[in-house]
This record gives sequence, structure tokens and C-alpha cells, in this order.
Amino acid sequence: RRHLDEEEFSAERVAMLLGMAPETLFKTLIAQGDQTGYLFALIPAGTELDLKALAAASGNKRVELVPLRDVLEVTGYPRGAVTVLAAKRAFPAFVDETAELWPEMAISAGVRGVKIVLAPADLLRVSGARLADIARSP
Repeated sequence: RRHLDEEEFSAERVAMLLGMAPETLFKTLIAQGDQTGYLFALIPAGTELDLKALAAASGNKRVELVPLRDVLEVTGYPRGAVTVLAAKRAFPAFVDETAELWPEMAISAGVRGVKIVLAPADLLRVSGARLADIARSP
């Protein structure tokens, strides 16, 4: 175990250190819908959140990412440590459907640089998340 420098927190770098493919490491983002309020979106490293697709999947007309300055207040976690498994409040969660392609995936454990590796089905079961096509290539 070693301390990671700030620049080493990229999802791609963390995936490499874990010995996992970057597309199996999922970033947890917090967004806000105009109808439903806050919601989590988990997308693979190297992709971007498709806000229109998340809006459609979550029953919103419009969805926006929560400003970085508000992430800690909303989730209870700083940027880079947000986890869907133990957030301050349980918000609806959506996981990009590509998670189903892998036997294991890694998500934030609530501390920057610490990940939980689990089966996608287990994540969906314990978080109540739904699969949706919400990621796109940058």
C-alpha cells in the first residue's frame, strides 16, 4: 500500500494500479434532475455522462451535474470519494449498462484512492441502482 499523489487519482491511473481494465472502474457522479432531485450516475472511466440519456432514464426533462463545490454537502463525500453505497442520503442511482459486461467492477469506497471491487449484480442489489445507457465516449 502506498500514498497516491493528487495527479494519480485519475480513474485510468487507479485502474492501472488495481490491475483492472479502465472500463471496469466506474466513477460515481452526483446530478440533479428537474423532477426527481438528486441522483447518482456511475459510468466507466474514460467516458462522459450523457445528461440527456440520464434525464430520460430517470424521468426528468433535464439533468445537470451538481457543482463540485456542492458535492461534499450533498453526498457527505469529497470529490473523488463519492460512493453510492453509504451516501448521506439514498438517492436514486443509475449504472451504465456496460457494467453487465464484466464479472467485476470497481467503485469508490468513500475514501479517495480506495475502491470496492464487486460483481455488478451485487452493486445493483445493494444500492437499488438501475442499469441504463448513460455513458458516451468523450
